[in-house]
Amino acid sequence: MSSPLNLHAAPAAGFDQPFEMLEACHERVQRMLRLLERLSVHLPVHGCDAQAASAARDVMRYFDSAAPAHHEDEERHVLPLLRAAGDEAFAAQIEQEHHELHRQWAVLRRTLAEVVAGTWVGTGPAEFAPWQKYATLYRAHAAAEEAVAFPAARAALDAAALAAMGREMAERRGVV
Repeated sequence: MSSPLNLHAAPAAGFDQPFEMLEACHERVQRMLRLLERLSVHLPVHGCDAQAASAARDVMRYFDSAAPAHHEDEERHVLPLLRAAGDEAFAAQIEQEHHELHRQWAVLRRTLAEVVAGTWVGTGPAEFAPWQKYATLYRAHAAAEEAVAFPAARAALDAAALAAMGREMAERRGVV
C-alpha cells in the first residue's frame, strides 16, 4: 500500500441513467474489494498504521452506506421486473446473495473497526479467508447482475419508467 488509492474518481453516470448508475456502483464495489485485498496483505507486515486505518475507514464507509443503498435499488427496481418476467428463481438468488453479503460484511466490519481503532492484532493468514470469500461472492454476484439481471430488467422498461426509476433512486438518497 505504498500509494493511496484515489477513491473519488468515479464513472460518470447519473440518476437519469439508472442502469448505468447501478453498473458504476459495481465498479466502485470492485475498487473497494481490491482495497480490502491490498489491506489484507498490508496488515500482517505493517500492522495498524495510518495507511491501514485510512483504507479500513474507506472500505467501511462504502460498504456501510453505498452498498446497502445499491442493494435496495436492485430490490425495488430490478428484482420485481425479474419476477414479473417469470424468473422468480434468479430473483430469489440475487436477494439471498444480498442477505449473505450483508451477513458476511458484519463479520468483516468488526476486524476493520479494530484496524481503525488501532487495536487489531493478527492471528495469522486464515484470518483473511473471510475477506477473500466476501470478495469472491461479491464479484460473482455483480457479474450475474450485469450479465443477466440488468439487461432483462432494462428491456422491460420504457423511457418513462426508466426516468421514474432514476428519480426514485435520487430522491431516496436526498439528491435534488
